Amino acid sequence: MKTTDLPLETPFTGTLDWRTLLKWARRDGLISDGDARDTEKRFHGADSRQHPLVRLASLGLAKASEPGRGKPLDIEALTEWLAGRVHLPYLRIDPLKVDVGRVAEVMSISYAERRRALPINVGLRDVTIATCEPCDIGWVPEIEAHVGKPIKLVVVSPPELQKYTTEFYSLSRSVRAAIKTGETTTLASFEQLVELGKSNRQLDANDQGVVQVVDWLWQYAFDQRASDIHLEPRRERSVIRFRIDGVMHNVYQVPLGVLNAMIARVKLLGRMDVVEKRRPLDGRIKTRNPAGEEIEMRLSTLPTAFGEKMVMRIFDPDTTVKPLEALGFGAHDGKRWEELVARAHGIVLVTGPTGSGKTTTLYSTLRRLATDEVNVCTIEDPIEMIQPSFNQTQVQANIDLGFAEGLRALMRQDPDIIMVGEIRDLETAEMAIQAALTGHLVFSTLHTNDSASAITRLEDLGVAPYLISATVIGVLAQRLVRTLCTSCKQPDEELSREALQEFVKPWRLSGGVRPYKPVGCLECRMTGFRGRAGLYELLTVGDPARDCISPSTDIAKLRRQALHDGLRPLRLAGAMKVAEGLTTIEEVLAATPKWE
Repeated sequence: MKTTDLPLETPFTGTLDWRTLLKWARRDGLISDGDARDTEKRFHGADSRQHPLVRLASLGLAKASEPGRGKPLDIEALTEWLAGRVHLPYLRIDPLKVDVGRVAEVMSISYAERRRALPINVGLRDVTIATCEPCDIGWVPEIEAHVGKPIKLVVVSPPELQKYTTEFYSLSRSVRAAIKTGETTTLASFEQLVELGKSNRQLDANDQGVVQVVDWLWQYAFDQRASDIHLEPRRERSVIRFRIDGVMHNVYQVPLGVLNAMIARVKLLGRMDVVEKRRPLDGRIKTRNPAGEEIEMRLSTLPTAFGEKMVMRIFDPDTTVKPLEALGFGAHDGKRWEELVARAHGIVLVTGPTGSGKTTTLYSTLRRLATDEVNVCTIEDPIEMIQPSFNQTQVQANIDLGFAEGLRALMRQDPDIIMVGEIRDLETAEMAIQAALTGHLVFSTLHTNDSASAITRLEDLGVAPYLISATVIGVLAQRLVRTLCTSCKQPDEELSREALQEFVKPWRLSGGVRPYKPVGCLECRMTGFRGRAGLYELLTVGDPARDCISPSTDIAKLRRQALHDGLRPLRLAGAMKVAEGLTTIEEVLAATPKWE
């Protein structure tokens, strides 16, 4: 009998079972008759507590319309199909958009687990509840009467529902426990390696509330690819925010007392003065993500109008082993950079604003240079990431150990390569120059708009032009731009030809440019962007460029010479990323200075 000859079905109510799902999938042509019969034989007589969607997904069946090709029917594909069949929206939960504090107001965790339902949005007019049992909804009128608002149902996959039910309710319970006890936790020992994820991510309600909240916060940040965690005190409800791909996202609101307790716990783990709240403090923590990889976090506190604010910067453990291509270097600049850092002596400067990826570039480069045959020493404020192959020194202003003093001491440590965290004053600049003149390769950072401006910045500090031309061998300026999500980006047909020509005209790229635009999908949290890539501008200082450095350096002349020597401006690097379909014109224009 053909699938189309099957009798019409009556509306199904109740908890789903595998037989019903299999019948629907066969009727809808999702799986073939042969796969349906094989599945029926395999499941017959075998009882399982697994959700039927999970059981079907475990078989890895192919779509009947795509036999032998395409990806198998995984849990997401099956859930999306089920949602369409019952005429409800399909959703992948974005935890950053869920007001976790209001979840427990709608229903208790026991009720949520029993009904396989999870409140995800409490709006002014309605409440949205996610479920993986869209045909078992007899409980909806009861919840509508409880909240006094209509219920909107969405369908999510069973594993996702189970995961976030555990996390959201555990977090909410932990915050309530912390409010009730007002506890600020202490530890038996000052252990800096904080082990996470040992409870399979299911937080234990019997643990101390603040400990649980901090544990959840870190795991959550790692899951969401956050680069920074902000704990910000406010007059009413304090705010927790993440920076993801350079953009801030609100995560959760907690009472000020809970926020203070969280900061106190993190400070304790980072060996910071828990009592001192009047002045800024720095610290660091080494922990592990749920995958077991070591993660470095740099801690910074600042007194504000409503209390102590903390920022935790998270460093990706894979950053320092990424090839240049993964950082965003093109073949042209990648080759020139490798040749530059292979030099025996001289100063290499990396410039750009805060958060432009300077540290990532320097650490990744130094990691490749730090072989057994060389001695790599750094002086940093603070030490960003601990690297076993470096000898790293922390600036300590309270004992007069600044960059200049640290660099002077490093010169007596028989170094081959020196990295100075930042050249901030004339004394540090002169010590870096002295190190380069005595046969060392020196890396450092400056805050300038482009590569050529680094030369005039050194002159402004008071460095003699002849010393700059004798020691500086290259300047790398860089920026970060968000990259388009590969799952949803589309060609930008609306971009006018005139606007495109105006953007790429200076670089003669118009022939091969096909701009894309962000759309937004589940993979990128509906932003249209996922991840970031570097834009680089490398100025190498050869003999012709040295002739441009004088007490009255003509920066325009220096830029023209740098172009002749192979420099590609930041905006050109961005235009090439646009041409490759990796980012947008708007991202490049916002991140890069105009080339003059």
